[in-house]
Amino acid sequence: MAEIREITDLSAPELQVYTGLTHAQLRSRRQPGQGLFIAESEKVIACALAAGCRPVSFLMERRQAEGLSPQVLEGWGDVPVYTAERDVLAGLTGYALTRGYLCAMHRPVLPAAADLCRASRRVAVLEHITDASNVGAIFRSAAALGMDAVLVTPSCCDPLYRRAVRVSMGTVFQIPWAWLEGEFAPWPGSGVARLRELGFKTVAMALDDRAVSIDDPVLAGEEKLAVVLGSEGDGLSAETIAACDYTARIPMFHGVDSLNVAAAGAVIFWQLRSGAQEK
Repeated sequence: MAEIREITDLSAPELQVYTGLTHAQLRSRRQPGQGLFIAESEKVIACALAAGCRPVSFLMERRQAEGLSPQVLEGWGDVPVYTAERDVLAGLTGYALTRGYLCAMHRPVLPAAADLCRASRRVAVLEHITDASNVGAIFRSAAALGMDAVLVTPSCCDPLYRRAVRVSMGTVFQIPWAWLEGEFAPWPGSGVARLRELGFKTVAMALDDRAVSIDDPVLAGEEKLAVVLGSEGDGLSAETIAACDYTARIPMFHGVDSLNVAAAGAVIFWQLRSGAQEK
């Protein structure tokens, strides 16, 4: 049975994980066994648990605790479940809980980027994408539309930031991903070179007169392809575009020059997914 604890003291040390960890702190705590992240909503929490993430505690509305899903807490009966009324929890966390559930979890051990590349044909590379919602949406599209893995530059929003995790609908735990650090740093110089050593051609998604269309058969015909997406405002750096093997863009109509990076990612992933050239 889950140990349900009614919240009576909002300053209790055990609740500090829900109130005292800022976005910057979450991004800086990347060492396995040390860092934590917050999963929000029953579906997302279930995805994280299924992927092997270990819970520290749960926080939820009283009415949710009374109807706890056995699947969510199976095997975690010794993990405390803190509960209170909705308005009390909103005052504690600073935001209304999505569907009444939060869970503090240990950060998972991530695979090495090189290992992911060796096992993949199509990877998405995120460069300096700082909006959490966009990062979460890109992960969801990458998982659903044929990418094998996601590689993230250190300047991006942490994919395990609460909002990014929620918008991803838990797919951040389903598609393999890694930070582009170590032998892939600095990006883009060493990173693009290392991708090339691992057999990848790279395609920079950018508004450039020299860009080919994403439906160019040359792109779909590449055995291993890394799709590089840039920041919401400025897009990819000139250095990254110059370093990549191809530059490509989505054909546009009605005078529209571009799509939001998350929407663009979905279109690109579907067009360039593994095996697309064989369809």
